[in-house]
Amino acid sequence: MKLSPRDAPGYFARPETNRAGLLIYGNDAMRVAMRRQEVIKALIGPQGEEEMRLTRMNAAELRKDPAMLLDAVKAQGFFPGPRVAFVEDANDNVAGPVTDALTDWREGDAQVVVTAGQLKATSKLRKLFEGHKNAYAVAIYDDPPSRAEIEGVLKQAGLTDVGNEAMRDLTALSRELDPGDFRQTIEKLSLYKLGDDQPVGPEDVAACAPASTEAEMDDVLHIVAEARPGEIGPVMKRLRAQGVQPVGLCMAASRHFRTLYAAASDPGGPAQGIARVRPPVFGPRRDRMQRQAQAWGAAKLEEAVTLLTDTDLRLRSAGQTAPDMALVERTLIRLAMMVRR
Repeated sequence: MKLSPRDAPGYFARPETNRAGLLIYGNDAMRVAMRRQEVIKALIGPQGEEEMRLTRMNAAELRKDPAMLLDAVKAQGFFPGPRVAFVEDANDNVAGPVTDALTDWREGDAQVVVTAGQLKATSKLRKLFEGHKNAYAVAIYDDPPSRAEIEGVLKQAGLTDVGNEAMRDLTALSRELDPGDFRQTIEKLSLYKLGDDQPVGPEDVAACAPASTEAEMDDVLHIVAEARPGEIGPVMKRLRAQGVQPVGLCMAASRHFRTLYAAASDPGGPAQGIARVRPPVFGPRRDRMQRQAQAWGAAKLEEAVTLLTDTDLRLRSAGQTAPDMALVERTLIRLAMMVRR
């Protein structure tokens, strides 16, 4: 039987122990693996593997020994409770042994859980599970998690008091990170809030979100956007000492000002615009960039983006003779003076 994407999350959290099997397949191996971990844990409990109620095998092992799966399904364990026979990285080459295991399955046998990559509609393995009366087949797509799924991850991590702004930031973050990195971020957030009774806020999300590649350049970019040209020189010296390359700094400045332009030109205003930008901006940095977008306005930000594009082209030009870092510093100073006009 097919399990719809809408019903799948609920089933993964509370699977039916009297089913013969479950096929989880999809293009993203990480998403498939996470769903498999979730459903197996729900079936056998956190101690199930230690109690030897989980038998693992991959497709290559099963091809060499086709009876391995049926033996695992029929085997009796030392500990009471549901059992799982798990086949990893399956394909149509193991459709025969899986068919035998499902055909001979009886109440009390181990449930067969199979994971696979992307399977065509004509796949023997997929047809087997979709046509079985006591087994499910579910496709895992690369869609971002729903709010309910995000709330489920937060609940598992012990985070039940999450503010609306923090939830908005987490939703945006879930669309930028792969599922594994997003779960790690939630776990980090859980540890960060350990012993803290206050609700999770946007500043907490910003503190735990993966650092962007522009983090070490943020100081000079904010100085420029906030029209403080006198502070640019000392920061530039520090960046030079750290080995920051002129082209990289120019590209970071271009991304920063394009983000400001996107926010300032949004029909709903800078506040709505900064919430829509990708990659998302979090916490205090978002508020700061929102103020910058309001101060500049769309027209001046368009000029700024043009100036940075011209500077980037000059840096890459074969006829460029001026020192690269000096050229970038002069452009940043011009930008810082521009907003005062």
